[in-house]
Amino acid sequence: MTDSEPPRRNDRIEHRDIVVHEVPGFRPLTLDLVVPVTAPRPAPVLLWIHGGAWLFGSPKQPPDWLMTVDPFTAAVRAGFAVASAQYRLSGEAHFPAQLDDVKAAVRWLRRHGGTVGVDGERIGAWGESAGGHLASMVALTGDDQDDTHVRAAVCWYAPSNLLTMQSQAHPSGTIDHDAADSPESLLIGAPLPDNPGLGRAASPITYVTDQAPPMLLIHGDQDLVVPVGQSEELAAALTKAGAEVELSVVQGADHCFAGVPLEPLIRDTLAFFTRVLAPGTGVLPPH
Repeated sequence: MTDSEPPRRNDRIEHRDIVVHEVPGFRPLTLDLVVPVTAPRPAPVLLWIHGGAWLFGSPKQPPDWLMTVDPFTAAVRAGFAVASAQYRLSGEAHFPAQLDDVKAAVRWLRRHGGTVGVDGERIGAWGESAGGHLASMVALTGDDQDDTHVRAAVCWYAPSNLLTMQSQAHPSGTIDHDAADSPESLLIGAPLPDNPGLGRAASPITYVTDQAPPMLLIHGDQDLVVPVGQSEELAAALTKAGAEVELSVVQGADHCFAGVPLEPLIRDTLAFFTRVLAPGTGVLPPH
């Protein structure tokens, strides 16, 4: 980030390419951040983590299906800053590199967010699919000691237990989650069935405790990619541990919520973050 004044575009101030993690032998990992102009300062911040099976995707190019509704503008209008995190894909590095990169983004927001008008003590992690997996991982493993703690998480149709993905798969699903070239095996760098220890280490459910921050899990009951049982299993574990969790199973929704309107789910997401992160300050957009 340069010392020049960041660009202001209508309702937001934009900060681009903030370097948050430098790994030897790899490109610097960056964060993009938009801060609402009219929200009280410092603003709570939502850290968006993109999906793509840990194989694809970029925070700089959100998918068309998502941007037809644009949840980020909705978040800004609700009074939240939005940060978009880069992380290494599984073809570049194996787990836990992805979690390390997301934690680096959280750490930067915790330590330096005040310089750009965001509240490092009010961070919510928000992700879809593989990004939802990383959102739950950072929520369940973040630590105040190293400034990686987040206050809440919303996980859209996220893998939660890599070892049960195949047994929970939808009858019409086309992915063999136990295959050597499955997204899960590529994430851990080894065939999943032969390496249950690595699978457990990369599974959010492994880290459930009563200290987990409030979490909202939203999942379609017709998901052919990530079984809805993944969110059901994580919600049950969090409830048993005594943590605060909400589970919303969306009837008729496939992966990426295909088949149902996205707007109500964005509203539910922002209502949850408003309650947990910004009581009395967030203003949800009108119906």
